[in-house]
Amino acid sequence: VQLQASGGGLVLAGGSLRLSCAASGRSLTNYHVGWFRQAPGKEREFVAAITWNWGTTYYADSVKGRFTISRERAKNTVYLQMNSLKPEDTAVYYCAVSSSGGGRAVEDYRAWGQGTLVTVSS
Repeated sequence: VQLQASGGGLVLAGGSLRLSCAASGRSLTNYHVGWFRQAPGKEREFVAAITWNWGTTYYADSVKGRFTISRERAKNTVYLQMNSLKPEDTAVYYCAVSSSGGGRAVEDYRAWGQGTLVTVSS
């Protein structure tokens, strides 16, 4: 599977963005699809994930209540709706898939897309 992340940009604090992760090459059936982010000088960290089959979602505490992950089966695409953005949300956002039960660990995911930059100004 190949993943392409898009939708990043520059936004003021308090604003919103929607990121897309489009998959090609195969269906996302049986995968967990996760969003991660990496700020300059920091480790890549988990943001949110969804199970493709059931739509079960889970989030990092830092984004719970502000971000929503969802999927659109017909387009083989996962979205990350980001509301009430804060300057600390500034990072390159990546999507990836896990066929080993998902989770929050970077090492459990593969097929990383190229990332999309989100910049939140105060």
